[in-house]
Amino acid sequence: MPTEVALLESPALRAERMGRVDALDKVKALVMLPDGIHLRTEDVARYFEVSTATLKRLTDRHQRELTENGMRTLRGADLRVFHSDMLSLWKGDGPEGYPQAATQLRLYTRRTVLNVAMLLRDSDIARCVRTCLLDAEEELRVSYASLDRRVSQVEGCLAGVGSALQELGPVLGRMSSRLDVLDRKLDVTHQVVGAVSVRLAEVSQDIARLDACLDDVARRVRDLGRRTSG
Repeated sequence: MPTEVALLESPALRAERMGRVDALDKVKALVMLPDGIHLRTEDVARYFEVSTATLKRLTDRHQRELTENGMRTLRGADLRVFHSDMLSLWKGDGPEGYPQAATQLRLYTRRTVLNVAMLLRDSDIARCVRTCLLDAEEELRVSYASLDRRVSQVEGCLAGVGSALQELGPVLGRMSSRLDVLDRKLDVTHQVVGAVSVRLAEVSQDIARLDACLDDVARRVRDLGRRTSG
């Protein structure tokens, strides 16, 4: 994990953390221009509780890096258009209450302010922002380590399940073979029962025919007895 000194000294480390603008509001609220996007030099100096001269010296020394992260200076027509846009959004005490720069205006974005926080040494607010960045990174590292352990535990459990399934495979195969044999035996039993049912039906028909014959014999015997006694 990088230290605060490393963050102050390394452009590469600062670049890796330029997306963490949420750290600014965790330390102190930013006062933006009416568009909600930009701040002036005075606004940034007030946020870090340093003089505008201190901030200007810093931005002059690191102008290229800060420009890459959103800082720009407006002059001439661009400045007039920007003031016109801001006046249309201004909610203060009339247009005269909006602070207009006469010749040029240096603008910062949240990303630029975070960049300044990683460069400004003599500001308690900047130090708090850096601490917030590093603490959040440490929390993320700890969370990642915890997640990594949990994933490893799940992988270990899955490995055990895989071994159990491999051992269970032959058992399931034997059970499947036994069930196939039993199924064939049941088919044979069904066939035998079906044949027996057919034979019983035939025997029942034979008994019915025999009963009819016996009834016929009994009737003839009775007729013969009547003729003999008459």
